Amino acid sequence: MGHDHSHLPPQSASGRHLSRLAMALTISAAFMFIEFAFAVLTNSLVLISDATHMLTDVLGLSMALSAVLLARRKEPTYARTFGYYRAEVLAALVNAVLLFAVAIYVVFEALTRIGDPPQVDAKPVLVVGCIGLVANMASAMLLRSGSQESLNMKAAYLEVIADLVGTVGVLVSATITLFTGWRYADIIIGVAVGVWVLPRTFTIARRTLRILFQHSPEGVDVEGIAAALKALPGVADLHDLHIWTLTSGMEVASVHLILAAGADADVVLALAQDLLTHDHHIPHATLQVEGADAARRCAELTW
Repeated sequence: MGHDHSHLPPQSASGRHLSRLAMALTISAAFMFIEFAFAVLTNSLVLISDATHMLTDVLGLSMALSAVLLARRKEPTYARTFGYYRAEVLAALVNAVLLFAVAIYVVFEALTRIGDPPQVDAKPVLVVGCIGLVANMASAMLLRSGSQESLNMKAAYLEVIADLVGTVGVLVSATITLFTGWRYADIIIGVAVGVWVLPRTFTIARRTLRILFQHSPEGVDVEGIAAALKALPGVADLHDLHIWTLTSGMEVASVHLILAAGADADVVLALAQDLLTHDHHIPHATLQVEGADAARRCAELTW
């Protein structure tokens, strides 16, 4: 029985961007209160749409931040052998659900306004749009690097990008209303912002469910890894190969390696660990090295 002694990283990919996540949350929360106030004062659907997006943004960033803190503070125990790293994945899934709910709400609200579009005071909306553009651009810049590494950060980043698109919609709607007086601009652009979010929420949800169902990580060639392990000197065959993602940036593997006659178990173990760690970036691997008799006993297992 072998185990890679590098163990789990001290923090996940999200944890490396904790301060940026906290700064983005602060910016988003401050702007959210401003936008909600003006949404009520101006009766603007596009501002309501964007302000509601900001609310989910704040909730999403809060959950992302809480998940990172929980994963970092709660060390693995005998009862929770992987700690709370999965909290980050659950936060990403909840974010996706929130974004979807907001998009549906905005479309429903627009349908109720089609027959009698309200008069919107465009000047305050335009001012809020300008403030929001700066705030969302700042948050997006803070989260961009982390979004390439972590699904949790990716969901948070998508929340901010959705708000950035919504802010652009606010500016366009306010400009059209200000210069033409066309009341339907607010409704149409409000719906467009909501619909734009839908396919992106599906992508995040699909990726989080893939992790929760413990499917093989995207981009990892499990068949190729199996072939590479079989090709190692001293390996006759293998079985029970499992590779899954604990949370973004933490891939985990387990496998049973059957020794060839006369092979040195320690040498085979070291070669397999080196292959997984350096060639496939899976440092946390549990490897069972066994002879033919042990392999036959494994074959008797029902699942």
